[in-house]
Amino acid sequence: MARAACNTVVAALTLLPSKSSLCRNQFLFSGKSKSVGVLTLDKRCFSSKVSMSLKAGIVGLPNVGKSTLFNAVVENGKAQAANFPFCTIEPNVGIVAVPDSRLQVLSKLSTSQKLVPASIEFVDIAGLVKGASQGEGLGNKFLSHIREVDSILQVVRCFEDNDIIHVNGKVDPKSDIDVINLELIFCDLDQIGKRIERLKKGKAKDSQSKLKEEAEKSALERIQEALLDGKPARSVSLTDLEKEVVKHLCLLTMKPMIYVANVAETDLAEPDKNTFVEQVKGLCSDLQSGHVVVSAQVESELTELPHEERTEYLNSLGVSESGLGNLIRATYSLLGLQTYFTSGEKETRAWTIHAGMTAPQAAGVIHSDFEKGFIRAETVAYEDFVTAGSLAAAREKGLLRSEGKEYIVKEGDVMLFRFNV
Repeated sequence: MARAACNTVVAALTLLPSKSSLCRNQFLFSGKSKSVGVLTLDKRCFSSKVSMSLKAGIVGLPNVGKSTLFNAVVENGKAQAANFPFCTIEPNVGIVAVPDSRLQVLSKLSTSQKLVPASIEFVDIAGLVKGASQGEGLGNKFLSHIREVDSILQVVRCFEDNDIIHVNGKVDPKSDIDVINLELIFCDLDQIGKRIERLKKGKAKDSQSKLKEEAEKSALERIQEALLDGKPARSVSLTDLEKEVVKHLCLLTMKPMIYVANVAETDLAEPDKNTFVEQVKGLCSDLQSGHVVVSAQVESELTELPHEERTEYLNSLGVSESGLGNLIRATYSLLGLQTYFTSGEKETRAWTIHAGMTAPQAAGVIHSDFEKGFIRAETVAYEDFVTAGSLAAAREKGLLRSEGKEYIVKEGDVMLFRFNV
């Protein structure tokens, strides 16, 4: 598909240096839930500044429900959710607190004055159409917005509604996914083609530079071949050096992607009975992506209810968790993220880190001085903290551990860092 159409692509991109700090490693499909499928990432090098920059871009064809979903998950979102293509011309940004019941428990036990949850930034990116890479619809306007996000949430319409116009005239998840993915592939092909030409003309000044140029050229040629076959860049196996040297291109199809199957509220409890959802799930493995099922309409209705009535409403639909919870959980799993806590009288706070981070790296998320002057981390598992009732009680019972620089932080650890600068 991409190979046949690539000759018609109009060059419209410029090389943009990547500012992303994420290390892209091999994707492994591991989702088995009926409503959520996620990928795990093997992370071996990290930036400490995770919690300040986690950003997910919401994309999709016009009228698939992406702006409705954005408005729902970001209750103060100001995007216009209307039955008209291109109603979201500029990206809308909203920061959402990550739901975590453990925070309330820790805050109560520590009698904290303040509670600070982890957060994730959602960006509502203008709708795409077939031919966007050649100037159709909003053209390449969406590109710079997508390049800035850590992961892509592609909303796919999986419901029938005669009152909501489908941009292509019918509901067809596979076709919708193909349209957007092909536009992203075209953009990557154009960028890779330009870069390969530059590498052919370049003359490395030293052996180290020559090695990097050869590694980049080899990686890009293999990625180019995959793209021409309609496969994303993330499907190509790369060495650590190759990942490092192509990272600056910030390829769109290299970004982790979750397909968000948007269903009617009647299908939310049993999504496996929805044939459209089954189509999306079937494509995820081949596309090296995760999936999650939500109902944007239900999420929208939830925002109009008092908090105490939301659980009752969800239970009446046969589900126990909101789409926001599913969406954030899938995003965390996709990016290989986890949470640790700090808790005291002043505040209880959740911090987002990459799974596999050491104690000093985790401390660096709070402040770079914590990482530079790290001495040790007084650590207790969340369950042990709750059982003991306080940090002091955990220390008395021998549940509080003193961990050094090599300690790998675990999900739910409650930590107190000792440092000197």
